[in-house]
Amino acid sequence: MSHNAGKLFVISGPSGTGKGTICAELLKDIGNEFSVSMTTRSPREGEVHGREYFFVSREEFLDNVEKGNFLEHATVFDNFYGTPKDMVLKRLEKGRNVILDIDVQGGLQVKQAMPEAVLIFILPPSLTELRKRLEGRKTEEPEIIEKRLSKALNEIRFIGEYDYYIVNDDVDTAVANARGIIMAETSRVPDKVRPIIRKYEQEKGE
Repeated sequence: MSHNAGKLFVISGPSGTGKGTICAELLKDIGNEFSVSMTTRSPREGEVHGREYFFVSREEFLDNVEKGNFLEHATVFDNFYGTPKDMVLKRLEKGRNVILDIDVQGGLQVKQAMPEAVLIFILPPSLTELRKRLEGRKTEEPEIIEKRLSKALNEIRFIGEYDYYIVNDDVDTAVANARGIIMAETSRVPDKVRPIIRKYEQEKGE
């Protein structure tokens, strides 16, 4: 039985839940890789093409949309962002697990394009704790924090569309839980193997 192909894992959750930290820890593990998105925005200082993003023109991006080469894509502040399908598939074929850190709407697009993708939702211990974390950043005005909390409630309503959830009360425990999910999923018996097993059982009974 071969486990050559990797798995696609989508990690989503409201801002402030620590999903970025969890993803960063998972990427330290051998066999896990991060999917680099494509965008039409200009690179910021220190950003490198192919590392943070693939920086492309609007024409090139729209050409990829037309060709169906995105697992998901969205418009943010007049710029386009998307996850290139061909690059993800190449990594999966090499036996790498690919991790996407994207929002809920993007996660649902990926699930539609690749039903075999594994979706993991990161939850805060409570909205009170989430507010405390957002306020602790001291980088946003109160009205922005309220908007983020409102958006968090809307995103949590989609948790039923996800395969797993992790409550990030303690980051080490949350990372361990995420690693457990990845380990279990990569050891799952493929559906295509089940008919083979039934065939052997039938032969044994003859």
